[in-house]
Amino acid sequence: MTANPLQTSLLPETRDLLAAEPGLSVLLGIEAGEVTDLPELMAAALAACLPEGMARAWLRGLAVELFRHDADLLETALDDLLVTTARDAQPGGAPRVLLFANGYHALLSYRVSRALWLAGREELALAVKGQFTRALSVEIWPQADIGHGVWFDHGIGLVIGQTAVIEEDVSLWHGVTLGSNFVDMGEGRHPKLRRGAVVGAGALILGPVEVGAGATVAAGAIVTKDVPPGHVVTGPRGTDRGAGRFAGFVPLAKLKGDAE
Repeated sequence: MTANPLQTSLLPETRDLLAAEPGLSVLLGIEAGEVTDLPELMAAALAACLPEGMARAWLRGLAVELFRHDADLLETALDDLLVTTARDAQPGGAPRVLLFANGYHALLSYRVSRALWLAGREELALAVKGQFTRALSVEIWPQADIGHGVWFDHGIGLVIGQTAVIEEDVSLWHGVTLGSNFVDMGEGRHPKLRRGAVVGAGALILGPVEVGAGATVAAGAIVTKDVPPGHVVTGPRGTDRGAGRFAGFVPLAKLKGDAE
């Protein structure tokens, strides 16, 4: 896959934004002149979500090391930022998303806790998850498997269970729950969202169900059975309305200039 275009543009544009508004350094704890590479920038933006103090400073140092020594982690975070910027249509582009978008911060916090979990530092992964659960009002378990180019719009109230699977180009609104049903409690007890699925605000998807590629779960829907690819489900009974007309969002590969 082609390199993310934010590799070259994000750092200088974000430093310009920080320099133009001195108050940002007070509120976020980020000085324009102190971020000299992308790992430092990503770590600083994430740490700024925590209250000022020892935890913020320590987490920032930890995140710098993770981003600096794990090229895949950095690239994935940039992919998330690229699609969030495109789908948010945020005036000011990627630097504003990086510094101000709660949904992106929620996903970035998961990326860090996931990297720790995969490195065998499970207790630390859970502690980091807990810090951001309190700071951002989200609950994303590091055991969950989330692909590249995912968008969390707003992020508030999002709950993603331990065995959930979210594939590339999925979009989730606020208040979505990917939970268990207390009946099917095996290893794969949480939902699987296939590539390009869209889930509206407040939807509940419960149990080991599969939401097919390009499917749409409407706001407030309760889903307890599989959704076919491209279909739309609505309402408290998760009613299947058949194939939808929503074409979805521009996929990550196209944003990066790759042929589909």
